Amino acid sequence: MSKPAVNSFFVGRALAEGLYEQLGNSLSNVLSELGKFDAEQKEHLRKFTEQVMERAYQEVATVVTDSDFPSSNREPVDLQATIDELRAEVAELRSELQQYRNRTV
Repeated sequence: MSKPAVNSFFVGRALAEGLYEQLGNSLSNVLSELGKFDAEQKEHLRKFTEQVMERAYQEVATVVTDSDFPSSNREPVDLQATIDELRAEVAELRSELQQYRNRTV
């Protein structure tokens, strides 16, 4: 074999090894970037989901608060006065119920 043929063989071999390494590095970089992108997208999705759930919980709290306690946004309620009013209504209803029973008997 001639010396140029041997040199060409080793040059071709070195070129193939270099291209193989470059291809390997490029593939690693692409896969790494793809992994980063996937992780970022999952994080964005997680944050978005948390924001949506937080808004939903706030809406539920607002609706429950407004419907259960309609006066809570207006002014504080005197609980003792409310209890007294409810007792008076119960007493009035008992009285009316007793009168109704007495009429039907």
